[in-house]
Amino acid sequence: MLFELKAVREGEGVLALSLEASDEADAVRQAKSQGLTILAIKAKQHWAGWKFHQRQRFNISLFSQELLALLQAGLSLVESIEALAEKEQHPKTQKLFRQLTATMYEGRTLSHALQQFPDYFPVLYVATVRASEKTGDLAVALARYVAYQQQMDSVRKKIVSASIYPALLLIAGGLVTLFLVGYVVPKFSVVYEQMGRDLPLFSQLLLNLGKLLHANGAVIFTVLVLIVSSLVYLLTRPANKQWLMRKFWQIPAIGSRMKIYQLARFYRTLGMLLQGGTPIVTGLQMAADLLPLALRAQLMLAATTIREGVSISAAMDRHGLTTAVAARMLVVGERSGKMGEMMDRIADFHDDEMARWVEWFSKLFEPLLMAVIGLVIGGIVVLMYFPIFELAGSIQ
Repeated sequence: MLFELKAVREGEGVLALSLEASDEADAVRQAKSQGLTILAIKAKQHWAGWKFHQRQRFNISLFSQELLALLQAGLSLVESIEALAEKEQHPKTQKLFRQLTATMYEGRTLSHALQQFPDYFPVLYVATVRASEKTGDLAVALARYVAYQQQMDSVRKKIVSASIYPALLLIAGGLVTLFLVGYVVPKFSVVYEQMGRDLPLFSQLLLNLGKLLHANGAVIFTVLVLIVSSLVYLLTRPANKQWLMRKFWQIPAIGSRMKIYQLARFYRTLGMLLQGGTPIVTGLQMAADLLPLALRAQLMLAATTIREGVSISAAMDRHGLTTAVAARMLVVGERSGKMGEMMDRIADFHDDEMARWVEWFSKLFEPLLMAVIGLVIGGIVVLMYFPIFELAGSIQ
């Protein structure tokens, strides 16, 4: 569930931001962990399946790339954003850029201007820009964020592309099955009724199903649409999504891979923040939203342990936020003093591992899926023609 907050952070004044949380208490806990004093909080009620958040329509990666190019070309920060506003054709985005420049003309920093628009700029992005303002390397921070976003998108695209072909197979197989059962089978049932012969049990059941679909097609289609719509609606509810995720995590093979995928995203984000100069505890709190609730609670415990003086590698390992490889690499990162770079390498290692597993799973799953669809369609065809085979045998 999405919550809108008005809060105060020392040295920054009143902020408006949005948080994804399971309930109001969880949203309050997240805000307090980020050093915020809450003034007001309310749930943002809308159906995520129909209404998309504004941040999804704003290409923050493209914005960063264009801003980086203009800064490297020698324009000042304000001039760069003004140039982006002049070339922008979308009215809302153009208005956003003009509001950013107006805030900066008031003497505010870019990070202060960005945080006024939490629907467009996430907390991680604002934190990256804020850290770069302290060191004066905004261009480097933007380049780091662009690379980070590209790496995150790369893994996501691999998973999506691997799921497209199985999805098409399922749709095609389902349509063929519906055509056979709803159109072809009723035609055969007329022929068999005219023959007046007793049919095998399974053939008779198939013919009855075909006649039922043919006679009540509109009603059945309406019911199916309602069922699918209800399932989609239920799956968009945060509580139901979390319940479903917990069930998936309980599946031995899939749950372990989901954990690796989530940890890889977490390490990559934390590595980017650390390289940008964000303190480790603050970085842990900012990256917490990337983890599911089960791991988020463990992360808060790890942050508390680190505050008590325990090393990062020991705290993360103690609270189940590492793998065997990640634990060893974190120790090396502490020894070398390059923890941010080491977390990037951990994410690269696990992303490569995840990509290999997705490729292996898709190569295994696709033939199995084709075999199952073939058996279903073949079974329907055999049951339709089986009475004819019996009749031919009896004639001989």
